[in-house]
Amino acid sequence: MLIALWIVNGLLALAMLGGGAMKLITPKETLAARGMAWTEDFSAGAVKAIAALEVVGALGLILPLLTGVTPILTPMAGAGLAIIMIGATVVHLRRREPFTPALVLALLGVTSAVLGFLVIL
Repeated sequence: MLIALWIVNGLLALAMLGGGAMKLITPKETLAARGMAWTEDFSAGAVKAIAALEVVGALGLILPLLTGVTPILTPMAGAGLAIIMIGATVVHLRRREPFTPALVLALLGVTSAVLGFLVIL
């Protein structure tokens, strides 16, 4: 089960770190122009906060499990990312935009949390 946790966390961390870092360094207006129309519903600060949570969550999936320091943070990071991505799914559904990527990432977050709790506890 540990191998499955590493695979799920690696995929989820890669996606969240890439997306979060890109949102952190790109201005809100540029994100909207590049197809992230959902940013129109949020302030620039809220977009940056969401991006920062994604980056911290990605690090939380890997670092505690890798170092062995407070490994309970790994499934908690998975649960936190699942909550963020459930919110993203709701926003995309409300805006009648494609929601499948957000839903897949939410399911990966739930899977990470469940596997993490089973492995850690």
